[in-house]
Order: sequence, then structure tokens, then C-alpha cells
Amino acid sequence: MREETIFEMTSPYRDSFRIRGYRFGEGAKTLAIVGAMRGDEVQQQYICAQIVNSLSFIERHGGIAKGKSILVIPNVSRRFWAMDNTDINRMFPGYANGETTQRIAAAVFEALNGFEYGIQLASYYVPGDFIPHVRMLKTGYEDIETARLFGMRYVTVYPPRPFDTTLLNYNWQLWNTKAFSVYAGKTSQVDLTAGDENVDAILRMMSRTGILTTDSAGSAYESVLIDESTLQHIKARHAGILLRLVDVGSRVHPGQSLAHIIHPYNGQILSDVKATKEGTVFFAHNRPVVLQNALLFMVHTIEL
Repeated sequence: MREETIFEMTSPYRDSFRIRGYRFGEGAKTLAIVGAMRGDEVQQQYICAQIVNSLSFIERHGGIAKGKSILVIPNVSRRFWAMDNTDINRMFPGYANGETTQRIAAAVFEALNGFEYGIQLASYYVPGDFIPHVRMLKTGYEDIETARLFGMRYVTVYPPRPFDTTLLNYNWQLWNTKAFSVYAGKTSQVDLTAGDENVDAILRMMSRTGILTTDSAGSAYESVLIDESTLQHIKARHAGILLRLVDVGSRVHPGQSLAHIIHPYNGQILSDVKATKEGTVFFAHNRPVVLQNALLFMVHTIEL
């Protein structure tokens, strides 16, 4: 393992801002892995740290294939840059002579460019829990067969929206990297079970693509492919205190109560949120207070 500084910016008031990278193996630029792109992505950084730890052990025991190299960047920045409230993951491929976040994105993308595969431990813009899965933008460059090699329960695809063109994943694909976003179940807290599942999935993909010479880790799923446009979105009809009654992965039935929204002053039930179709809870909102029209659940529906 070789540690290096991907980007450094000095400060007159505190220690320098640094982005660290860890390289494993020698030879062709085969796989790059990026962890926390935003400061609240604790689960994502935890998983990346575990991958660094695992790869250190694997490399010491000769488990990285000859002629393959791996770069892991556990953390890039905080969620919004304090000076101008910008999101670094909306700045790719970056601009070396631009604003601070553009320069950070440019330095990171220069280090990440040219790899055969790229994995980002991503989070969703709505607070909530997911079934761990692999997600890809439909750019024409997506690689579904390799996505299935992770052995995760679901592989999802969705068409890019205009603001998605500034994401790392989108730009990776345009520069001929097979890019995958791995969703780790949670964001701002560590979930050990989901974390281990994600670490196993990434190591499994590395084994199945010949990057590692070791056997794949853990038990695998036959991944189900989902177009995200087919997921049922269930939104809040009222604002209030959310009492969630089901977890992600739960099988739900028509008429089943999924959550109650409680009046914050008198405790009465403002809304009994019910399932309308048979399916599996794919995403569930996890904040205690919700606003009207907030996304509460995404359900992978099943036709009976």
C-alpha cells in the first residue's frame, strides 16, 4: 500500500486541507474507488476504510493480480463547501483555474481518469435508507453484466437529468470508465451489516473481474435489474412527525400501513400511509419530521 496526496490546499488558520489516496498493486489503471464525497457520508467512508484495510491484507499475501493497480480515495470533502455552499459532486469534471470546488474536482478527476472500472460509494439526495444496490446512469456506456458481478440484490438504471451531467459517475462513463454507484443502505450512521455486505460485494466484483486472485467474498444474489422509473413513489400528504412501521427490504401488501404521520401538537394521526400494491420496500425516509409531499417510500412492486 502506498499513501499519496491527491490534492492539498493550505490555510492561514488551520491545518492544510488534503485529499488522501491509497494505491495497491502495480501496472494498468484497473479500478478506482471513491468513498465520502460529502461530509455526512459516514457509512461510505467507513466502507472505504474497510476496503483499504482488506486490500492491505490481500496485497501482503499476494492476492492482487499481476499488472493490475487499484486507487482508493476514502474521503473527498464535506457535503457543502463552507465558503460558497457548493456541492463538489456537482462540479465534475472540474476546472483547474476555477472556484475552489471546481479545482478540487479537477484534481480528483485527474487522479481518477483512465481507470478501466470506477466505483463510487454514493448517497441519495433524500434522507433515508436503501436496500444496498448498484446504480448506473443510462448513458449508452452502462455495463449491466459487470454490475451483476457485485452479486447485490438489485441493479438499477435511470436516465440522466440535466444536473446529473456534472456528477463523477456520468463523467467517468464519458471518459470510457465503466462506472458504478454503490448505495450502502445508510448515510450518516454506520450500519455494520450493510457495510459488510457492501465490502463483500466490492471484493467479489474485484475477484470476478480478475483484479484479485482470491475467491469472491460472502454469499451473492442473482441481481434483479430495475429501471427506476418503475419504482412506486409514496409521498407524504401532511407534514408532521413520522412513525415508520416498516423497514427497507420488507414485503408489503395492499392496504398495509407503512407509516403514521402524527400531528406535532395534539398527537392525532394526520395520515395513515398505506401500500397500494404488493411489493418490496426499496427506500424508506428516515428523518423523524417530514414535510408535505416529501418522499416517504419507494416500492419495487410485484405483479401477481
